[in-house]
Amino acid sequence: MKNLYITLSFVIASMTLSAQNKDTEKADKLFNRFEYVDASNEYLKLIEKGKADNYVYKQLADSYYNVFNTKEAIKWYAKATQEKQDAETYYRYAQMLKAEGKYEESNAQMQKFASMSPNDQRAVAFKQDPNYLPKLKSQTKLFDEKSLDINSDQSDFGAVLTNDNTLYFASARNKSRKTYGWNEEPFLDLYKSTYNANGTFSEPVTVSEINTKFHDGPASITADGNTMYFASESFKEGDFEKDKSKKLKFGQVYLFKATKEGDKWSNVKALPFNSKEYSVSNPSISKDGKTLYFSSNMPGSLGGNDIWKVAVNADGGFGTPENLGSKVNTEGNESFPFITDDNRLFFSSDGRKGFGGLDVFVIDFNKKTDAINVGAPVNTSKDDFAFTFNTAKNIGFFSSNRTGNDNIYQATPVCGVEVVTIVKDAKTGAILSDARVAILDEKKNVIETRTTAADGQVVYSVDCNKAYTLQVAKDGYESNVFPVAKTNGGIVNVNAELQPIDVIVTPTEIVLKEIFFEFNKSNITQEGAFELDKLVQVMKNNDQLVIMVKSHTDNRGSDAYNLNLSDRRAKSTVQYVISKGIDKSRISGKGYGESEPKVDCKENCTEEDHAKNRRSEFLIVKK
Repeated sequence: MKNLYITLSFVIASMTLSAQNKDTEKADKLFNRFEYVDASNEYLKLIEKGKADNYVYKQLADSYYNVFNTKEAIKWYAKATQEKQDAETYYRYAQMLKAEGKYEESNAQMQKFASMSPNDQRAVAFKQDPNYLPKLKSQTKLFDEKSLDINSDQSDFGAVLTNDNTLYFASARNKSRKTYGWNEEPFLDLYKSTYNANGTFSEPVTVSEINTKFHDGPASITADGNTMYFASESFKEGDFEKDKSKKLKFGQVYLFKATKEGDKWSNVKALPFNSKEYSVSNPSISKDGKTLYFSSNMPGSLGGNDIWKVAVNADGGFGTPENLGSKVNTEGNESFPFITDDNRLFFSSDGRKGFGGLDVFVIDFNKKTDAINVGAPVNTSKDDFAFTFNTAKNIGFFSSNRTGNDNIYQATPVCGVEVVTIVKDAKTGAILSDARVAILDEKKNVIETRTTAADGQVVYSVDCNKAYTLQVAKDGYESNVFPVAKTNGGIVNVNAELQPIDVIVTPTEIVLKEIFFEFNKSNITQEGAFELDKLVQVMKNNDQLVIMVKSHTDNRGSDAYNLNLSDRRAKSTVQYVISKGIDKSRISGKGYGESEPKVDCKENCTEEDHAKNRRSEFLIVKK
């Protein structure tokens, strides 16, 4: 029935993988020497020659994984997993997808990994808290919802709660009325119900003094409760167009105003900007009673129906309707506006990115922000519309046909936190655009990565009472992390100041922070990549610089084990730098295990001593 107010105005499971062979010998040798950049080039040559199989695809994907080239890793893992792979391959594929923000696809790969290695702690953690959903589905839930008991088996929608605890809504439940040809339901009437202190609603009754033989409702009530604006049909004013051949009359939706006398509404008057040429409907009056919002397809609309506003003058007259523009309206349909007491506009749209059909959006006129989708569970793949909110009572209502019929739902706000991050130059205070800001949960999972706009700002909506971390990076600046403490709601402002890259360069070496590696692993992590980017920047600024990477371990573990581990890490470090555009002739690496301790403490090493001995050194071979 809400359409009246939108459009009335017109494989084999056990397959083994191919192994290395004579064709892959050169590439495999490079790969086994941790020379992943050259190895990937050789694997690509095999693909170009038509000599590739699943083994080559996997090796190529792993090459890119080890130097944190997420896009290329995803491309080749996708090819490799067309046939069955080992569990770890699916895990790596999932991590690369997550790093690119492809949470749903990452989730699918993690499901495969978890099914193959159910006792792996990574699989256990994933099952406990998967976080790979698409952006809309994974955004912070703003409201809980429940269907109202006062719904009927006919259309019920457009509920608005007044300050005197009266809920007004439109309904086609009056079975004594003749049916409307659009959907074979009775014509709409305006109903009201009392909202009780215990959260229940009284049995709805008609607002008889408003209802006519035409469609009536929905409505909006001023803050003082004395004025009503509501939608009805132009037939009430005798305005319509005739189609004599079909013996039909075509009307429009008009807006009307009524005032309260005692317990009844009277003095019904049509608004002056109604027209036989277009419809105006779905009114919402501001808290101060000075601005009326409505939807219309009047000339000047960007799409089918747009959201408009008009000034309500002190003498009861009206100004000229104004289109709210592209911040709200699209080439599609926008309808069912509702302006809250704190100046937020809720509206429904089928022209914006949503779950399907009409979705509910909100824009805060107090801030320079865009309209956002309010997310699930308010929005579904069906039509979700007519969202209203009483700020004094902290309760909202919306309508949806998710069960096949228009019904009214209650929306109860869920505690949420808005993390507002502004990235600046730590020395000059200048705003930094194009900075990369990633937000991580308490388990260090990357939830989402965004890039700052011209205002240097990124805003994340997150859950209450959970701690988060922001990783912030920009070319030419030192990357940094910023904690977001737990809070029980509201806005958290994070002033993310980045230091310009000013690496300590001595006559003999370039001093960086510790390059982080996971336990017993040698692939470059995101944290390690952030730090190595500083080295890349220095080498790009001085194209004569030649570097030798020395990797060291502490003295825990055997000599042979530590020597091998440090060598793998040194070579991975070199490969990462080469992958960033540095010529391989300018950097080399070697592992020294525990042979050159910085603190020669032998068996009496403290944890601090061990930490100092676990290090990478970047020696200047040539300037």
